[in-house]
Amino acid sequence: MDIATIQGETRKPLGHHGNKRLREQGLIPAVIYGHGQANELVALSLHDTQIALQHMQHVVKLRLGDHEQQYLIKAIQYDHLQQTPIHVDLMRVDVTERVQVKVAIELRGRPKGTAEGGTLVSVLTELDVECELRNIPEGIRVKVDHLGLNEMLKVRELEVPPGVKVLNNPDDIVAVVHPPRGTTAEELGEAAAEGAAEPEVIGKGLKEEAEGEAGE
Repeated sequence: MDIATIQGETRKPLGHHGNKRLREQGLIPAVIYGHGQANELVALSLHDTQIALQHMQHVVKLRLGDHEQQYLIKAIQYDHLQQTPIHVDLMRVDVTERVQVKVAIELRGRPKGTAEGGTLVSVLTELDVECELRNIPEGIRVKVDHLGLNEMLKVRELEVPPGVKVLNNPDDIVAVVHPPRGTTAEELGEAAAEGAAEPEVIGKGLKEEAEGEAGE
């Protein structure tokens, strides 16, 4: 796991106006907490922080003077446009400690249902997981090319790395292929019934099935 380094400096409580001045200098106010130790107030380089966030880093190295230490990014507050970070919470952790974080879900492939006019809709973009700090996955890659019209992928079907525990409800929907606009429930039911009867015709290829349905 690559870990980004963020340049920082200690700071004193400055209030709203003081924090505004920090941001004008290209710094973000942040707080370090955890492990029963007193909170520390620091200011982070906005540039370094944005690079870490763009690469979806969960763990960062904070450099204060000649000292470096790893922290977990626990919370981020953004501006009113939800674009620029304006405050960061960093948590003290041990590399072997199990933590709870959100990991991005990456959908891969083109669902077969899109060839019939369907639209792939991503319902869940992040997965809540628990794992050791050193084993946080960069993302959960999911193949969706097998999804047909009105078919969905649920959390229980996802494959995650060893040692990673998924915290979401197993029945949460990750992605679904919606049928073309204007398709009725009756038409979907007929298509499903026809599909269920097809296995009785031995030797019929997938291409031939698709052409037969298109001609009906």
